[in-house]
Amino acid sequence: MVVKQVKHWFVTRANAARWRAIQAWAEARSAEFTQTRDGMGFLIEDRQAVPGPLRIEWGASQRSYLPGTELRMRCEMRLHSDLQFMVLCRGLMENLERAVFEAYTDTLKTRVDTDTPEEMRWLVMFPKFNNASSQILRQRCGIVGVTKDLTGAWIEGELSEALVQASQDLLPDGHPFVLMCMRGNLYLRTEMGEAELPKLQGLVRLLECAARAAMRLNGRVADAGAWPTTTSIAFTPSTRPGDVY
Repeated sequence: MVVKQVKHWFVTRANAARWRAIQAWAEARSAEFTQTRDGMGFLIEDRQAVPGPLRIEWGASQRSYLPGTELRMRCEMRLHSDLQFMVLCRGLMENLERAVFEAYTDTLKTRVDTDTPEEMRWLVMFPKFNNASSQILRQRCGIVGVTKDLTGAWIEGELSEALVQASQDLLPDGHPFVLMCMRGNLYLRTEMGEAELPKLQGLVRLLECAARAAMRLNGRVADAGAWPTTTSIAFTPSTRPGDVY
């Protein structure tokens, strides 16, 4: 027990040094930075962020399609629940589509509707938006949403430009990521082997861009008539002190 505690102390201390720049950035934003109980990941909570409270986690992946460690973020927006969109790496989209097809055709997997995350179910429930004005975006990303008109209004403009720019460095061709608007919030999840401040900052800007685009659409959604919902657990907070991934 003593050896385990000493080892944990060294791990926590070493990782605190690794993430010192990230912690300083978080604290400069008046955000709270904490390590996971095992010292192998961290949580940042920025309650004063604009356009909405921001939660950032880095640690062991919660999705089988993202091996190793991941960065996951949530921006709380309180948007209309009918705003449901997703953009993801095209290679990942094709892999998930194959997985969904296999699940639906395997008679032993009868609980696919409730056991699979939105990332997979939306690919068969929502129409694809294939008319993005950017050729790079069409080639590198898959885009789906509750309607093609709303999806196009969300993705085009500032967000399209930000995604194209991210494809040059932050999210190069083939790098798995998922950016979603659902349950009134914006979510971003991507593979990240090592937590690095410049990448984290760039992805925060991308998420904030997507949030602003969704906020502009919010007033256009009618109050009457709910769209089909496919809600499940998409983001499991688990990095409070005392918690584990």
